[in-house]
Amino acid sequence: MSKSPGHLKMPAHKVEERRIDERVEVAVGGEEIASSTDVIRVDEDGYPGRYYFPRSGVKMDLLEHSGTTTQCPFKGTASYFSLKLGAKKLEDAVWSYEEPYDEHSALKDRLAFYDDKYKEIRVKPQAR
Repeated sequence: MSKSPGHLKMPAHKVEERRIDERVEVAVGGEEIASSTDVIRVDEDGYPGRYYFPRSGVKMDLLEHSGTTTQCPFKGTASYFSLKLGAKKLEDAVWSYEEPYDEHSALKDRLAFYDDKYKEIRVKPQAR
């Protein structure tokens, strides 16, 4: 890992992480895809809040690497997964920072879901 070039060049840009003190779930069409009490919410300027789940809380058998990657100057290189739901596949619906920059090392190997891109994905905190 290394220092984030984004934070060095744009120190006013906020990328804030906080642990969630309640269970957070992801469901698609009523089927639970992820559930955990070990979730990190990331609030970044200009983007909706995202919930990052540990892999242990995600049904990994429903995911397949898509080969897509993108570069975030603040968090690092994101690797994408498609979500397989029977005959349906949601392309690049999930991503992970497998080698994030130092400032966001807590996101390493966690998974986040595009609930704004795919309206059938529901991410919801659950009151304890």
